[in-house]
Amino acid sequence: MPSMRTIQISRPGGPLELVERPIPDPPAGHVRLKVRACGICHSDVLTVDGTWPGIQFPRVPGHEVIGVIDALGKDVPPRWTVGQQVGVGWHAWHCGYCNPCRRNDYFACHTGIKVTGIAFDGGYADFMIAPATALALTPAGMPAVDSAPLMCAGLTTFNALRNSGAKPGDLVAIFGIGGLGHLGIQYAARMGFRTAAIARGADKAALAKQLGAAHYIDSAATDPAVELTKLGGAAAVLATITNGSAMASTIGGLAPRGRLMVIGAANDPIPVPPLALIMGERSVTGWYSGASIDAEETLAFSKQTGVKSMNEVYPLERAKEAYERMLSGDARFRVVLKMAD
Repeated sequence: MPSMRTIQISRPGGPLELVERPIPDPPAGHVRLKVRACGICHSDVLTVDGTWPGIQFPRVPGHEVIGVIDALGKDVPPRWTVGQQVGVGWHAWHCGYCNPCRRNDYFACHTGIKVTGIAFDGGYADFMIAPATALALTPAGMPAVDSAPLMCAGLTTFNALRNSGAKPGDLVAIFGIGGLGHLGIQYAARMGFRTAAIARGADKAALAKQLGAAHYIDSAATDPAVELTKLGGAAAVLATITNGSAMASTIGGLAPRGRLMVIGAANDPIPVPPLALIMGERSVTGWYSGASIDAEETLAFSKQTGVKSMNEVYPLERAKEAYERMLSGDARFRVVLKMAD
């Protein structure tokens, strides 16, 4: 029986193991992908450490997947055909019939969403099976390695910004220049926002300007709220960092009805002064990544406008090293596994 390489986790906290498995056939409503690239996201920790409720092992991580459809199960919609290059992201399935789904609030599905690399095996493998509901068509000519991080990091930042309420010409700040932030700055600038980048240290100013920021705020040397106010107040601040107190430091710099958009999964609370919200009708809101159509639109916008992830690329057999590189926080800025052709 033909076999494939996979990187699996056999137990919570267990090592990333390179194993051989039979190449599976897709069941009804699913496709099989020959994986070309898969990004390593910090959320893969939920699989590796086994902290997602109900996760079953062994499990293959990976939810920033780009691959080519090479087999179709029964009842797959005709829009999907063998040979198409597609992406698979975090959000793979929702029921479609509960009240939140009927309102297009798929992230709040009462039945429970299916997450790639958690509910089923993900993209750290030569092949994977994906539900047809998870598929996003990639633009022609867009390399797999460039596309993979956009299936989560790109999707989350792009989707949050386009739902922030900010309009072209408004001041929008991106807090953090990392795996999410370096994409957020590019998206904000190309959406026509007057873009400010906020990070610690003067050394990041040149990169921020290179990515498209019109303004740079060193949060170690100045008060971000004061500096944003000098610039007229931000219609939105996209917080990509994982420090609740630092996020709160920007609230006073929001314009009237400005929004702090939280996408950095901080463990500590965000201390919010009520008067700062009341007097400016400001708000703090979280943003969930998005469904497959959002991913498809992220890819299309990225190709059209030239948004590109800065990646460190590893072969599949070095997945353990690549995962540890992601955890270190030293990667510039996303880590991607590239499968053999």
